[in-house]
Amino acid sequence: MRIIGGKAKGRTLHFPPGSKERPTSDFLREALFNMLGSLEEKIFLDLFAGSGSVGLEAASRGAQEVYFVEKSKTLVEIIKKNIQKCCLDENCFVIAADIEQGLSNLLKKKCEADIIFIDPPYNRNMAGTTLNLLNKYQIFKEDVAVVIQHSMKENFTGSIDNNIYLKDQRKYGENVLTFLKMERR
Repeated sequence: MRIIGGKAKGRTLHFPPGSKERPTSDFLREALFNMLGSLEEKIFLDLFAGSGSVGLEAASRGAQEVYFVEKSKTLVEIIKKNIQKCCLDENCFVIAADIEQGLSNLLKKKCEADIIFIDPPYNRNMAGTTLNLLNKYQIFKEDVAVVIQHSMKENFTGSIDNNIYLKDQRKYGENVLTFLKMERR
């Protein structure tokens, strides 16, 4: 696993050996960032960050600030090592907490994200729970892009909530990237 674009391109990332977590593949990250376009001056949230590969890719490609929310102490340490290895310390911030506490912390920091990437454990309805928490904490700008990486077995169609709408879905093997529009309440 490596950074595939931007100023840290080519840097290899750490991932805990024998981990049951599934890192986002280079191919899937490439597809995601091709669809997102320029990240200059953007605030990027990487929720359920794992090794931090998606957020680090965003930082490498010019995101102004990247916030990683991860509750596993082991993975938090891996994210910190990967940030240092990629020399992206200035604009990367790790929040070691579960999703609700992490979003609460971001609200206290008055964070307003431009892009939110959600990659929860598959098939546990964590994406829906996370969207509800995002509605509760409102830590995003009006034109936020929300992307969920999930299993093909999880289905998102049409209007997910009265302020969350499906924009696009792309399938990559057993993985799906779902792009949502989310309006402030």
